[in-house]
Amino acid sequence: MRFVSAILFLFLLVTFPAAADAAEEELWALLRNGGAIAMIRHAEAPGVGDPSHFELSDCATQRNLSKEGRAQARGLGEAFRRERIPIAQVLSSRWCRCLDTARLAFGELTPFAPLDSFFGQIESGNVQTQAVKDHIIAWNGKGTLVLVTHQVNITALTGVYPRSGEVIVLMRDGGDLKVAGRLNPSFDFAAE
Repeated sequence: MRFVSAILFLFLLVTFPAAADAAEEELWALLRNGGAIAMIRHAEAPGVGDPSHFELSDCATQRNLSKEGRAQARGLGEAFRRERIPIAQVLSSRWCRCLDTARLAFGELTPFAPLDSFFGQIESGNVQTQAVKDHIIAWNGKGTLVLVTHQVNITALTGVYPRSGEVIVLMRDGGDLKVAGRLNPSFDFAAE
């Protein structure tokens, strides 16, 4: 019995990483082939929400990326380049931690107010979520659409609670969206 258990354990140990690698490669292939959407939670920014004196135009009043978060954002961009993902457009929340994530990862970006956090302002969440969904459904660019935003926005649209820097791969399904999967690219957290 122990021998059978040991064999089963070794089989599972070998099979699951291979299955995970295959699933990850399928998601990269979807992004590589264009038409997919990469919805990304901003990189590591310690804390929750924003300080009470938050001002959109002043990054010093906001929760910002840590050194690890900046390294994570650069690593995210490196993963997209390594996987040869054709970026059609990068849209970002106007919060500094999202803008910084997008700039460090992809360079050029366009601020897009519907991606702004509605944490603590749930009443605007439905309107913003619908605006993001409408934009994705109507989008017809070649390549991959990248959206850099916040946990609350991603969860409202997809039902997924993402980690910092996590990529949620979305596909359009008629007039709706479906989650194809989640990517957690390997990041080098070496400080600057």
